[in-house]
Order: sequence, then C-alpha cells, then structure tokens
Amino acid sequence: MNKEQTEGKFEQLKGKMKETWGKLTDNDFTLYNGQREQFLGKLKEHYGLAKEDAEKKLKALEETSGCCGSDKAA
Repeated sequence: MNKEQTEGKFEQLKGKMKETWGKLTDNDFTLYNGQREQFLGKLKEHYGLAKEDAEKKLKALEETSGCCGSDKAA
C-alpha cells in the first residue's frame, strides 16, 4: 500500500471515529497518532467507557476501515 492509500484509509478511519464519537474535538483526535493511551482516556472522559471497552470499539473501527489495526501498539 502506498502513502496516498494509507493516508486515505486513515482519513476513512478518522471519519468513522468522528461519526461514532462526535463529542471528541479535533485536538482529541490528534492524540490518536502517537498518544493512544491519552486518546483512550478521552473516550473514557467523554463517554464513560472502560479502557477495555474503548480498546475493543477502537480496534473494531480500525479493522473495518482497513487502517492501522495491527500496526498500532496498545
């Protein structure tokens, strides 16, 4: 997969995340790249999700978008 395809997949994932978690700000979404723990903390803060539940929901979105799922470390 080339860089443009990867970026396109990430944008699709970001769109799905915004649909799912509309309360999150663009700043919250920037945490997804490189600061995953803080991003999960934002999910917990805004939606009351347990870390495990947030991880499962995020992983499901990553897998359905074909982006980042197995490449991201927890």
